[in-house]
Amino acid sequence: MSNWDLMMPGMGLTAIGLAGVTLSYSGIAHTFIDGMHALTGLTMFVGLIFLSAGILDGGVSTSNRAKATTLVIISIALGFGTYAFTMNSSNYTVTLAGILMAIAFPAILIAYIAMKKPEITKPFGAIVAMAGATGIIMWVVFGFVSPDTYMIDESANITEPEATDVEQSGPIFAITILEGSAEQGMPDYEPDVANVPQGHIVEWTNADTVAHTVTSSVDFGETFDSSLIAAGETYKLDTNQLSVGEYEYLCVVHPWMVSTLIVEEPKADVIVSIPDGAGIQQIGQIYYDPEVIQVPAGTKVIWENNDTTIHTVTSGTPNQGPDGLFDSGMIAAEDSFEYTFSSPGKVDYYCIVHPWMVGSVDVE
Repeated sequence: MSNWDLMMPGMGLTAIGLAGVTLSYSGIAHTFIDGMHALTGLTMFVGLIFLSAGILDGGVSTSNRAKATTLVIISIALGFGTYAFTMNSSNYTVTLAGILMAIAFPAILIAYIAMKKPEITKPFGAIVAMAGATGIIMWVVFGFVSPDTYMIDESANITEPEATDVEQSGPIFAITILEGSAEQGMPDYEPDVANVPQGHIVEWTNADTVAHTVTSSVDFGETFDSSLIAAGETYKLDTNQLSVGEYEYLCVVHPWMVSTLIVEEPKADVIVSIPDGAGIQQIGQIYYDPEVIQVPAGTKVIWENNDTTIHTVTSGTPNQGPDGLFDSGMIAAEDSFEYTFSSPGKVDYYCIVHPWMVGSVDVE
């Protein structure tokens, strides 16, 4: 009878090792894949050692218990093993399988002969060792003298540029996926109809507690598709990639969530001048020219410092202080500051250095 004290942990460890190899090579364990490789490989080899020792201790068992247990373990091993060696994307699967067979077969044969015919163990082992050494030597020699440079991975000498995400640049137009939008009939995207000048980056932020998508509805995501946006995450869309026009979009998880993105022609920039002498408070002096402006949403306003001293353009009022919407910092003479107004409403601003300098932007 086989030694079940050795066979049972051997079979279990082998199955666990194969499961770990599958997880590693399938790409599921991205963050610790190297560690998983080492751990699962070690576990599988330990399992094979215990399994071999159990089988060879007393011969192969023919009991029903041994057959049933072996059948279950073989099923698990074959399931994970087939996936690990046939459906993964690793370039070293064949190499790994070959190494395992090169180690396992001679070891099993030598162990079996040592048990059944110990008198021929040494010559048989010597023959196997010599054959293995000869095979390795011939493989190395032919690798260097053959025109096929299989020993040298020429692709390894080619330095490929690292793939980097191209950062989208442009003014941000913010859209919020509202909390509770997964419930039918509740408000979903805010604003529901977004008029965005071409050249802006539309950024959807999921403020809900469940995942949503932003998917063009007419062509089922051919124009743009965010995939699943988890709670708290964002999705950005560069409108430079879209033509001027109207785009209806929805959430494929909750198809009653429907909104509209309207890409408009880019709006002309508006220039506001900080004239010479604005740093001196006096009657008749113009501080921001023009002091009050009206612009449509999505317009970029540029403040140019034509004075001889530094100024700031800071959202807020001298009495209440900055409100945090924008702040130019110190604008030196002949320098400028720009800001794009995306949301409708009135925005007051002033100069922190010269608080009598005030202006406002009415965004329509």
